[in-house]
Amino acid sequence: MFTAMKKIILKTARHRNKDVIIIKFGCKNEIKSHLETLKNVFWSRTLGCFYVGSSLENLRTVFNHLKGKKWPIDSLELESFIHKKTLEEKKNSLLIKEIPDDFKIELEKFRKWLLQKRLSENTVDTYLEVTKTYIKYVLFKKANLFSTKVVEAFNYDYIFLPKKSISYQNQFISGIKKFFEYKGYLYNKIHIERPKKERKLPIVLSTGEVKDLFETITNLKHKALLSLVYSAGLRIGEAINLKITDIDSKRMLIHIQHAKGKKDRYTLLSTAFLKILREYYIAFKPKKYLFEGQKGGKYSNTSAQKVLKKALFKAGIRKKITLHSLRHSFATHLLEKGTGIRYIQELLGHSSPKTTMIYTHVTERSLKKIKNPFDDLF
Repeated sequence: MFTAMKKIILKTARHRNKDVIIIKFGCKNEIKSHLETLKNVFWSRTLGCFYVGSSLENLRTVFNHLKGKKWPIDSLELESFIHKKTLEEKKNSLLIKEIPDDFKIELEKFRKWLLQKRLSENTVDTYLEVTKTYIKYVLFKKANLFSTKVVEAFNYDYIFLPKKSISYQNQFISGIKKFFEYKGYLYNKIHIERPKKERKLPIVLSTGEVKDLFETITNLKHKALLSLVYSAGLRIGEAINLKITDIDSKRMLIHIQHAKGKKDRYTLLSTAFLKILREYYIAFKPKKYLFEGQKGGKYSNTSAQKVLKKALFKAGIRKKITLHSLRHSFATHLLEKGTGIRYIQELLGHSSPKTTMIYTHVTERSLKKIKNPFDDLF
């Protein structure tokens, strides 16, 4: 019989911005000594356990290394991980490993063609990645690149079976459509029905939660960045692309240039935020961009996400909040204060009022006006 202390627990975790599999166990030197003989297994002081890279191959290696010792292993938390990775292995088995040089040249031409269409870099990267995977699939199948059946089969194997999101499927369709257009092929000959987007309401913070969030932030730069995103209703990309010259303190406006859809707009410059911004500017003296990294250049999206995550934890807010949630909260709070939907649309830079109308479904003000019939029973 083995004691509970000898039980080994395997589960997924995040370490140094990477997905890993951690190996936890009690204070047993024999287990530790045994794991130390295995390659690619590392000890983490932060996690207080061993870890390996997140892959099925590494997991199999760990299992094979441990099973000879007959130590009890708890890997229940890895079931979804194993299922996901097994599907990925199955998908990759339908692809050639390396794309031929002539197709690499073709993809580079396609990239330049997309950029000339004035698409954003993120969109171009997405379309290229989808097209590259599609080409690998077609070459593995030894099929016609423009075959209707192959496109439909690819959609089934790589989008439908892995249960990719609706937005990803739409990106796939758009990417393949653009590639066919680039090659002068009539995409209308191929029919893949676009899935309808799910209508999900945005998660927002209350004004009290926003206040609690900012009160936990002591770093002036972090406070200024998150205050900007909320007070101006910005997308994070818009915030980190802002230059010092985009702040118009005389007119109390912020100039957003080349935003989504290649549109410029103006949004509000908060009086309270301007005070924070001036303190920040004196302390950090940014040279070009309003928020810059330690080595210069634009502040990174990843760093901004980390700042928010840390602040949410300290404030005790357990909602699934992202940086974009601050923008949603800004719009919702404006609507609750009586700001017209048309003005909110302009401030957010929405091309259609239909997009802005979603906030009417999440405002406390509109919901509180409704009399609950249950209250009339007592």
